[in-house]
Amino acid sequence: MQRWRGVADLPGDWGRCVVTIGVFDGVHKGHQALIGQTVRTARQRGLPSVMLTFDPHPTEVVRPGSRPAQLTTLTRKAELVEQLGIDVFAVLPFTPELSRLSPEEFVREILVDRLHAATVIVGEDFRFGHKAEGTVETLRALGKRFGFTAHEATLEGRPVPEDGGNSEIAYSSTYVRSCIDAGDVVAAAEALGRPHRLEGIVVRGEGRGRDLGFPTANLSLPPHSAVPADGVYTCWFVRQGHEQEPLPSAVSVGTNPTFSGRERTVEAFVLDFDADLYGQQVALDFVTRLRGQITFDTPEKLVEQIADDVARTREILRR
Repeated sequence: MQRWRGVADLPGDWGRCVVTIGVFDGVHKGHQALIGQTVRTARQRGLPSVMLTFDPHPTEVVRPGSRPAQLTTLTRKAELVEQLGIDVFAVLPFTPELSRLSPEEFVREILVDRLHAATVIVGEDFRFGHKAEGTVETLRALGKRFGFTAHEATLEGRPVPEDGGNSEIAYSSTYVRSCIDAGDVVAAAEALGRPHRLEGIVVRGEGRGRDLGFPTANLSLPPHSAVPADGVYTCWFVRQGHEQEPLPSAVSVGTNPTFSGRERTVEAFVLDFDADLYGQQVALDFVTRLRGQITFDTPEKLVEQIADDVARTREILRR
């Protein structure tokens, strides 16, 4: 898969292509259906498939400070769409200048003059151009003028009951974020088609875990990472860049209230593993939530609970 950042990275001899456009945060099952349709259409037409996405998140530019929690880093997003068969992962820097382009200017300058789009496939709620004035119908009309076809793909996925089953919502990045924010990593995994992943670098913490007999890897996370609700989780611990299998781990998210902690941390106790991890890039794949955050009267009671958490983690991940 080719990876471009900005239109300047386009090859000089670039021909026509099939394009899908969006933020695609999380690359959930709805996104996967849209990308799958793009890849199939491109192969049927004998053209390359291009996924055009944006960085930073458009809301951060349009409404500074309103950026939603990030489900996937750009690197992870590229890995996931490559597995789905996309030929080109193109990242367009989202700038104030780009946000001010009218729908027609965006189509002419980006899709036509640069990408030479033959077909554009987008989701049913797609909006583009200044103040999100462009709709799927706008895109379809502009396609007739500029010589490409535009198609609307339903963001498929099993409907998810909401409010006790009285209503239904389709899979969306907003829905996945709400699951993660509530600590429901099982529901998030159902919508994503895989466990929710946090990526970060192992840094030195206060060392309390080692003092208690459960040394932890403390993660420094990228800004805006979608961190699950406070509590203890079973996770797979992935050493990125290493070929070994993921390692079972019990992960604490929270402020360590037993020791009057204030800073929210993500700490992983990796089972049956004692190598130095400081400075390494790692990832956590969240499997299930064991319990919420608890304040214990004594460190001894905390140790008893951690031992139980580890035993349950071992049993869950063994299955």
